[in-house]
Amino acid sequence: MHMTQRDGALDLLKWLALLSMVLDHLRYVGYSVDLLYVPGRLAFPWFCLAMAANLSRVHAVTTDGQWRYLGWLLLFSAISEIPYRMYIPDHNTLNVLPTLVLGLLIARGWQHRMLQSRLLAAGALLLAALFPERLMFGFFGVLLPLAMLLVIHRPWYFSLLPGLVCLAANQWQVLYYAARLHSNAAILGIAACLIAPLLGLLLLRHAQGIRPPPMRRWAYALYPAHFLVLLALRQLIA
Repeated sequence: MHMTQRDGALDLLKWLALLSMVLDHLRYVGYSVDLLYVPGRLAFPWFCLAMAANLSRVHAVTTDGQWRYLGWLLLFSAISEIPYRMYIPDHNTLNVLPTLVLGLLIARGWQHRMLQSRLLAAGALLLAALFPERLMFGFFGVLLPLAMLLVIHRPWYFSLLPGLVCLAANQWQVLYYAARLHSNAAILGIAACLIAPLLGLLLLRHAQGIRPPPMRRWAYALYPAHFLVLLALRQLIA
């Protein structure tokens, strides 16, 4: 989204979310590195927090910037699906962007009282409830942007709410069962889900002096591009 004054902490959060996502997807390059699952649990909640931070800006309520944001997400949802299916083995969901699209609509519907926004939010919620198995991070993943928006300006301990939503979105039953079998990746993964919102909020509040490279609209292309790069790497080392 266009911002008149760059928020360095927000740009840093986006870069760290991207790095976490790449680390997570490195698990499918060809080597068994289960512990990369742990930093990978930070990526989705941090992208949701970045979305909530954009929504919470005062000027975003009175401009059409969020609709442009929605348009870019829809466009790259379609563009990314083929690279995603080429790279991720045994995929049973769509790529992550449709989840973010529905999450954006629900968060906007909560934030705005206009009938159009409320109807779109209701439709998004209905789609998530009817087809959770087709969405990456499922029904609770769609609710995570709203959970982030509800706590973004509240004291730090409110971050437990999106932490629990994040854990639910990450198949907590599977993680809990694996943790009972003393899987380090599962135990650390549960912890990462619970504390990811808190870490992100602390970063947004206390890293204002940092000025990383701004992440502008071109960054949408990094999502499908990273699948292609990792696919080439997998074929190179095969």
